[in-house]
Amino acid sequence: MNLINEKITHKVFGEGNIVDHDDSIITIDFNKEIKKFVYPDAFGRFITLNDRNTANSLKEILMKREMEEEALERKREEEKERRALEQQRRKKLKTHKIHESSQIVFWLDEEEQQHVFSGWQVSTGKVQSGKHEGQPNRASRLGPNSAGLLTAREADQPETKRRILGLYMVNETFSGNLTNDGMVPSHAEFRIELTDQEAKKMLFWNYYINKNYPHRTTWNSGKYRYFDNVCIAQILIDIIALKTDEEQIKRAENFLEYFCQMNALDKDSIPEANGALKH
Repeated sequence: MNLINEKITHKVFGEGNIVDHDDSIITIDFNKEIKKFVYPDAFGRFITLNDRNTANSLKEILMKREMEEEALERKREEEKERRALEQQRRKKLKTHKIHESSQIVFWLDEEEQQHVFSGWQVSTGKVQSGKHEGQPNRASRLGPNSAGLLTAREADQPETKRRILGLYMVNETFSGNLTNDGMVPSHAEFRIELTDQEAKKMLFWNYYINKNYPHRTTWNSGKYRYFDNVCIAQILIDIIALKTDEEQIKRAENFLEYFCQMNALDKDSIPEANGALKH
């Protein structure tokens, strides 16, 4: 807004004329006495525009600027709070000896898809090489705080179409370090199965990201992967929003509550999903 040559009244110096201004300083001539003031702070506190229409226009501009600054400040405060919560979370993980990526995602083959929701346990497969070749894989990070995510895609589909079929909490007595058969059993209560239509809306790569290659969506080999604890919470939140049956919604909410408790997460501060498909 161009204010040059506008007449003003200062509470102390009286009448003056604006001779120059930029984004931060306004220069006023008080009968040959030149003074500079902070712009726009001086308006409303010390300086008043004499022309009412110009004063109203400036007021609207200043109100808009103030709202933008308040929004920016809120954003800074939210980011500050988010970082503080993240530090608290990491501290809790360290205190309780919880790995921040102690969740497991399975790639189910056709046979496993047929019976996984009746047996509610999945194999980690066998070691493919080395001195332990042929022995069951030990998912050493898994414990009572872990969840098993069940995923699949059709052979003729790209990896980006990998669907989430369901998930379960690992049995509360399970330890990946101690397993001998490579099976990961489920908790008796915390289990969720998605319908075919629901699974199509729950794409794995909306949540998972390779931090070293954020745009890459590849899973060339391996029966399972570890991934971030927060991702499971994000998935559960979206499942709650997706479900329509009240009983199923309640079960998913209880699952989320338990999962967050076990992983030292604040369920009200879970960030939005930021998987590879979001980039």
